[in-house]
Amino acid sequence: MSEILPRTGARVLVDALRIHGAELAFCVAGESYLDVLDAFVDTPEIRLVTCRQEGGLAFMAEAYGKLTGRPGIGFVTRGPGACNASIGVHTAFQDSTPMILFIGQVARDQFDREAFQEIDYRRMFGSVAKWVAQIDQAERIPEYIARAFHVATSGRPGPVVLALPEDMLGDTVGVRDTAPYAPTVAHPGAADVERLRGLLAAAERPLVLVGGPGWDDAACADIKAFAEANALPVCCSFRRQDVFDNESPCFVGDLTTGSNPKLLARVREADLLLVVGARLGEITTQGYELLSVPETDKVLIHVHALAEEPGRVYRPTLAIQAGSAAMAAALASLPPLVAEGEEPRWRAWADAARMDWLAWLEPEGCAGDVDLGWIFGWLRDRLPVDAVVTTDAGNFSGWGQRHLLYRRPGRQLGPTNGAMGYGVPAAIAAKLANPKRVVVGLVGDGGFMMTGQELATAVHAGAAPIILVINNGMFGTIRMHQEKRFPGRLSATDLTNPDFAALAQSYGAFGAVVERTKDFVPTFWEAMWSRKPAVIELRVDPEQITTRTTITALRAAAAGKAGG
Repeated sequence: MSEILPRTGARVLVDALRIHGAELAFCVAGESYLDVLDAFVDTPEIRLVTCRQEGGLAFMAEAYGKLTGRPGIGFVTRGPGACNASIGVHTAFQDSTPMILFIGQVARDQFDREAFQEIDYRRMFGSVAKWVAQIDQAERIPEYIARAFHVATSGRPGPVVLALPEDMLGDTVGVRDTAPYAPTVAHPGAADVERLRGLLAAAERPLVLVGGPGWDDAACADIKAFAEANALPVCCSFRRQDVFDNESPCFVGDLTTGSNPKLLARVREADLLLVVGARLGEITTQGYELLSVPETDKVLIHVHALAEEPGRVYRPTLAIQAGSAAMAAALASLPPLVAEGEEPRWRAWADAARMDWLAWLEPEGCAGDVDLGWIFGWLRDRLPVDAVVTTDAGNFSGWGQRHLLYRRPGRQLGPTNGAMGYGVPAAIAAKLANPKRVVVGLVGDGGFMMTGQELATAVHAGAAPIILVINNGMFGTIRMHQEKRFPGRLSATDLTNPDFAALAQSYGAFGAVVERTKDFVPTFWEAMWSRKPAVIELRVDPEQITTRTTITALRAAAAGKAGG
């Protein structure tokens, strides 16, 4: 047995991160965890990325976890730092993303005095994290870190928050390290799989819905093989379009903001809905109105890694606790639902759903001199298969969701909790995790101004994503709702913006403005070959409020309702 050498708590913590496979951590430096920063100096195996604000840091950690399936690691200081980072914890919770946030804490002899920046983090993060704890004894650091990795990755993944009292990090202890973590994954039982097969075989109009975390290349290949062997139509939940190969003849679209109305009609018409990995949340179910609550009018099979998820809102006919990859493997191993040489009775139904999606993929007209439909169609045909697209929250995201293609997992990163400010930090994290991939970040002018300062992080760290800023001079989503309810009565949605290209250039990044559609292609290639972080500002007409409608049309519809 090897000798146990005395180490500081901070050294034990950083050694534990290395043992559990951490390769990258994000931080905003703070005096409350100086010992940890010092320990990183002697740990070249883990790259420490300095960020400019804790909100951006937390989004980077969340995006890294979503992209890799391993916990994204973040370090922030106490009080204000923790408050800033809470947005990323909430995102990780609702998006089921593995993440561990470490927060510096006041010294142990100062607890409960409202010391400088003191907060009770168990109370603060209790409803938005899988587990919140404080490490008061340096001897227990290996135990806490091992548990943090296990909790963050097992079952339904999510965020863990650990507070680190400042004086504890300097304690010297002799303690043995743990072995690397291994997540716990639930597998489906044979009886449940057989019952699932029987219910599917009896269906007339089946539909498969996939989403959630835990999908890798093998799992996606398995669910694709199962669907194609049985001609089953497959759609994806909100911002999980990369779970199922969009070029498969079985792919029929996604349940998102601004979904294809024909897909929504098919969900309502389906007599069986097989849900694998996805939560039946508000956006995916269109405000919980796509299916009746709690009893649906169809056979509902809900497969989820968390036992409590099926039945949370909708009572399933069959509930199966299983990880997405394990369930996909089980489905791929099933014999075909119909005999060899026979056509499934739902073939015409599935083919029609595919044709509906292909028609939806094509852009409609666009007001103004910058045609976003054409631009995203051009990107769809030219982005590499392994390109990563990050998406902020806002109406502009509809063009990326509607007109781009995703063929493998880990290609689409977007906050399902609708957090603005996600797109830029997520793009930086994606580029740091995969320097050789093309990374395109989509963000509106409102979202960019929330975390755009992280361009400084990209320049400092040598990460070079291409950020497309869709600038319509307003909070577009809120304006849309405003025009629907209070047409023509504008309040708090107009924005005054900087010159985004000049701002990017001031950071040392590439910056350019596109005001006509024909200028986009040469500008994009120029940004690509600059090998710098790049910002392309697309100055679009605010009249085009979504991919399908205009402000004028919304006002006309509101006037019609008022007159009717």
